[in-house]
Amino acid sequence: MTIAESIPDIANAIMAGAALIVAILSLRKTTKFNTRQNEFAETAERLNKMLIERETSENLAAKRADLSANLYESGRHNYRLKVFNRGKGTARNVRLIYMNAAGETILIHGDITHKFPVPILDQHQSVELIAAIHMGSPLRAHIKLLWDDDGGEGHEKELTPSL
Repeated sequence: MTIAESIPDIANAIMAGAALIVAILSLRKTTKFNTRQNEFAETAERLNKMLIERETSENLAAKRADLSANLYESGRHNYRLKVFNRGKGTARNVRLIYMNAAGETILIHGDITHKFPVPILDQHQSVELIAAIHMGSPLRAHIKLLWDDDGGEGHEKELTPSL
């Protein structure tokens, strides 16, 4: 075999080697791309789950009431206990239990029985009770609020509002 006869074989081998190198580089680049695509798909799936959880919690929060109370002075020697709904949901069957000792009463029992239970307390609505604070009386009221809402029944919160 002469050199002239072996040149086409060498050229074919060089071309085959170049094609093999291009194929290997292409395979490597495709593998990297597929790995990045899989990571992107996993990230998108995690984000979708987080969005679904957030939407679910926001929907639940929109159904829930959040009751609280403040004791404040509305005028000179005129004190009130304000029970209010700061949640987005509507509170139903709102009850108040006064938990201070009998000798430490600052809320008027007749006022409590007259105003509670409150059938419906919408967002930003409130109920005010007269607080009879005088010399020697405690400056706080220990109460328990009980209510139902669209998020469930039997919610309760213990509070100790003070001046």
